[in-house]
Amino acid sequence: MSRYEDAAAGTAGGEGAGRAPAPGKALGTGRAEPVLQLTDVRRRFGSLTAVDGVSLSLPPGARHAVIGPNGAGKTTLLNLIAGTDRPDSGTLRLDGTDIARLGPGRRNRLGIARSFQQPTAVAELSALDNIVLASWRHHGTGRGLWRSPRRHRQLTERALRRLDEVGLAPVAHRPAGALSHGQRRLLDLAAALSGTPRLLLLDEPAAGLTDTDIARLLDVLARLDTDTAVILVEHHSEVVARFARTVTVLAAGRALITAPTREALAHPEVREAYLESVPAEETP
Repeated sequence: MSRYEDAAAGTAGGEGAGRAPAPGKALGTGRAEPVLQLTDVRRRFGSLTAVDGVSLSLPPGARHAVIGPNGAGKTTLLNLIAGTDRPDSGTLRLDGTDIARLGPGRRNRLGIARSFQQPTAVAELSALDNIVLASWRHHGTGRGLWRSPRRHRQLTERALRRLDEVGLAPVAHRPAGALSHGQRRLLDLAAALSGTPRLLLLDEPAAGLTDTDIARLLDVLARLDTDTAVILVEHHSEVVARFARTVTVLAAGRALITAPTREALAHPEVREAYLESVPAEETP
């Protein structure tokens, strides 16, 4: 049994997992437009080509992972999708809209949310207030947050529900800086989900987590809205195997393969480029 399965107690096959789209649906063409369409995207930094002609098409509800060795271009690819960096060439479309020249704020309002490798919550604010502020960016109006008591109350109620979904309701009023690393990672995930995104980008969400925290993370991911497409960048190959239905493997900025997860993880080039560099106890 997986070292996470005892703690997860049904993450893979329980109530939450049942809400995720079936593998065939995640790879299907039920809608005319994919949520995300990348075509021949490139990004160079001087003489280094960090992302080299990557193409990717994700339908609504996709559960997709991007893996590869250090320096493969995974985080740069997320930056290009999120808008914190821009491609030198190629096209990026969200729900058919060209977003290649839009900034991160505009892309966020169009439905792209992201978590980073390191927790980004405001340490001095409570967990609850962090989510209220994140929600305000998505659902607020032109009026100031604290000058609209009714709106603040609505956002607080929504934030409490979001914290409960990720298991943080008991620490809602604790300063974010006083939370454990795993709790802060879940808080960042709750903040990213506060706008009900069309596309969720997760950059190594399991990094530094205990087995119990990873099980909780997998449970939260299993309960995501079935219309939310997810791109997961992750080094924990077991997390990838348990979450993703499709995988893109990057090496030196190029996509070696995009395929169903089991096929991708078993591919000889993938094992040579990536899996053999992972400690044996972490390989599936």
